Amino acid sequence: MIRLHDLQFIPFITEEEIVASINRVSSKLNNDLADKNPLFIVVLNGAFMFASEVLKRFNYDCEVSFVKLASYQGTETTNQIKELVGLEKEVSGRSVVIVEDIVDTGNTIEVLIEMLVEKGCEVFKIATLFYKPEAYTKKYNIDYIGIEIPNRFIVGYGLDYNGLGRNLTEVYQLKSNNMTNLVLFGPPGAGKGTQAEVLKQQYDLVHISTGDVFRYNIKNATELGTLAKSYIDKGQLVPDEVTINMLNAEVDKNPNAKGFIFDGFPRTEAQADSLSKLLKTKGTEVSAMVALEVEDEVLVQRLLERGKTSGRPDDADESIIRNRIKVYYTETAILKNYYQKQDKYFGIDGVGAISEITDRLSKVIDGLSS
Repeated sequence: MIRLHDLQFIPFITEEEIVASINRVSSKLNNDLADKNPLFIVVLNGAFMFASEVLKRFNYDCEVSFVKLASYQGTETTNQIKELVGLEKEVSGRSVVIVEDIVDTGNTIEVLIEMLVEKGCEVFKIATLFYKPEAYTKKYNIDYIGIEIPNRFIVGYGLDYNGLGRNLTEVYQLKSNNMTNLVLFGPPGAGKGTQAEVLKQQYDLVHISTGDVFRYNIKNATELGTLAKSYIDKGQLVPDEVTINMLNAEVDKNPNAKGFIFDGFPRTEAQADSLSKLLKTKGTEVSAMVALEVEDEVLVQRLLERGKTSGRPDDADESIIRNRIKVYYTETAILKNYYQKQDKYFGIDGVGAISEITDRLSKVIDGLSS
């Protein structure tokens, strides 16, 4: 995650993906414009990085002109296009390619084309690195598209937020509502359920327990629940794809959420990657993996004490309890390493009064957005 001025942005498109898209666009331009001596009109400021890479890959004679139009202020389009500056080349009778960094509403494109037509341009094509089909409202066809993206504000690879971010070689998207998304872990008896309920209320988060989600879908015979039950009935593990689709449905039920507490998921590195991709599509990310840490002997005594009233046989047998704790550490070791590499792992002392543990958790959570 990066901060530009007052806003936070999260990774969206890698440099490798960008380069691959530029290669595709450049290949098409080479095929279509061989020996036509085209005029590339590069729209500044944002298109400078995209244009430089495309031109390096163009294998034939060409001319380049840099023009400037402006329609963005901050993160919102102003819909006000300033006067065209910089076009000194003759466009009449030329094969013209307009090179844009991004096409969203199409306001800039429309005004530029109108200006070119007034100057006698008859044949033109449009090439853009990024394209937002949801936002585009104009009649002109976009001939060369690097990457189609949702209608979100992005920075990097030429695009900026109030002057910052143009030099980034990867693209970042605005973090939605500065959401706080926690992966909450704790061994049996650590008090994870209690703390999840407290944090849910304190930070107005949505608590998603994988076990509860499974039980709801199966009980209500939803399409995903029926599919999951078909695997369970065969004694097979439910595929990660089914689980992540269930979580996606839960997230979509809460479009205005300030964040989520994920409880019981992920359990593997592959699942952690799937969760990351899911949240990325929502314009957000995992903020932290928070794990309650309690000594084994304390856990054993807590669970044995709980077993006197819970009625759960797995709380009354010490050997079962110790095995459950062992399984927990085996499962979470991989995830601990996964999130540590991203500086997102936080171990919290889980011994003490409930309020004391909550205070420790809150200190970590409050520090995530600072």
